[in-house]
Amino acid sequence: MNYNILVVDDDKEIVDAIEIYLANEGLKVYRAGDGVEALELLVDHDIHLIIMDIMMPRMDGIRATLKIREEKNIPIILLSAKSEDTDKILGLNMGADDYITKPFNPLELIARVKSQLRRYITLGNLNQEDSSDSLKSGGLELDVSTKEVFIDGEIVKLTPIEFKILELLLKNKGRVFSMEEIYEKVWNEPSYNVDNTVAVHIRRIREKIEINPKEPKYLKVVWGIGYKIEKY
Repeated sequence: MNYNILVVDDDKEIVDAIEIYLANEGLKVYRAGDGVEALELLVDHDIHLIIMDIMMPRMDGIRATLKIREEKNIPIILLSAKSEDTDKILGLNMGADDYITKPFNPLELIARVKSQLRRYITLGNLNQEDSSDSLKSGGLELDVSTKEVFIDGEIVKLTPIEFKILELLLKNKGRVFSMEEIYEKVWNEPSYNVDNTVAVHIRRIREKIEINPKEPKYLKVVWGIGYKIEKY
């Protein structure tokens, strides 16, 4: 299958360069100059991954990510300048899956794209040899086959990364995973200064599955060590 990548940036030279890198990997590239144009393209085309700049006219990458997440769970990689650390965290909070800093190494960009595509296309295959179709802890249920999550029978919408984190923890109820372990198993790459990235995703999962995220029933923190799903 040929995968379609949407590249969103108002800098034509950057889009040109990214298109060359992706085309060399056999990926089809669609282009947009801002968030508004990106949303229009998503209506008419089957897009498998989005690479999107944060700072753009009309609609920036943060607002576009928020709009996209209202309906779609396709992976979103944000492009950001090094000075935009707060925007990176905000972007992850809004539903982005990853970010890469400008100027970027083409090999790193391709690696991130392939990693996100693998997770999106084969979502739910982590440690599949020991998985059942349904993973449960009390009222929390994750269906591996349909990629759905339920709390007390009510469906909860998770992004691909959130799903993978929750699946990892549910398959290993009671086991504590450090942020580094979570990153390496879910992102499938070495961890380096990943605390913010993992913590933001954990916080988003809690907001979706917990009645009171500040006093979580399911996704517990073990201070100084990491996170676990409580056994019920």
